[in-house]
Amino acid sequence: MRKLIAAEFITLDGVIQNEDEGDGFKYGGWFFPFADEVTGTVVQARLGKKVDLLLGRKTFEGWEGYWPTHTNFWPNVKTATKYVASNTRDSSDWKPSVFLSGDVAEKVREIKQQDGPDIYVMGSANLCQTLFKHDLIDALELMTIPVTLGTGKRLFQDGTIPAAFKVTDAQIAPKGIVCVTYERDGEVRSGSPQIEEDK
Repeated sequence: MRKLIAAEFITLDGVIQNEDEGDGFKYGGWFFPFADEVTGTVVQARLGKKVDLLLGRKTFEGWEGYWPTHTNFWPNVKTATKYVASNTRDSSDWKPSVFLSGDVAEKVREIKQQDGPDIYVMGSANLCQTLFKHDLIDALELMTIPVTLGTGKRLFQDGTIPAAFKVTDAQIAPKGIVCVTYERDGEVRSGSPQIEEDK
């Protein structure tokens, strides 16, 4: 079964939006001032993986005008199948692209059962809510930037269900970005403090 991995830049207050989507967002590019050699290595390792992509329509439309002319930086984006969740688009000159309409969760579940590489979802905040709601995300590759924005689309919103994750890789970059991989680890477990009473 193919894994579905959400790979995101994220602020301390959970924002992953990076550009104005017609909603007046004014903090585009908020992660670039914190980039350094370590984060560059992490990004290149992620982009070097042979994966397919799952994208929301707005993210796809932002990418289809940019990445086809920047494939030297990310060669795999050229050959990756771009699965696009959209009820308004059904084709693109940027190939290979497959458009998913209707019950996106069920279609993603079917795609995960097919043979092929793992699938990355990037950006696509609204789509992520559907994926979380239906427990379709197997892992998170987060780069947490030490900044708060107070506004913007967040990774964890109304679609988030109770779920446990385990850390499988982590490092802190010199400018403060925390790079962590979390893998899905069953249900939420609870406990109580094990503190002895005073004698």
